[in-house]
Amino acid sequence: MPLSRQQRFPRSRISVGAARAFVIGTATEWGVADRQDDIRLCVSELATNALLHGVPPGREFCVKLTTDGDLLRIEVRDSGDGHPEVRSPCVHESTGRGLRLVKELADDYGVVEHTVGKTVWLAFKLPPALEGPR
Repeated sequence: MPLSRQQRFPRSRISVGAARAFVIGTATEWGVADRQDDIRLCVSELATNALLHGVPPGREFCVKLTTDGDLLRIEVRDSGDGHPEVRSPCVHESTGRGLRLVKELADDYGVVEHTVGKTVWLAFKLPPALEGPR
């Protein structure tokens, strides 16, 4: 049975940690124990990008998780314009590596543009379930 859960987060510095906790807590509840470090890092990157580039003052971003047992999909939707691209920053730059990390760690990722805003999603393949909710 497919599972789905989402939560909105305000434009605030503490929202990145709250988004990480929401995703890891939900994944753990669903029996997803593998790759939690990769999942945590990718959620941090997407939530940070949403805050820095996609959430104007007074708005929120939304994090959604879905799983069908074989795949965990995580989406971060914000109201910002533009299509985020994987960059190759110079060694002296301290930013611009988030989507490159997501591309390397997740099994798949992409961007869906909406009339207002966009959704950046990523997916992790899951091992066969031995028992539990999956």
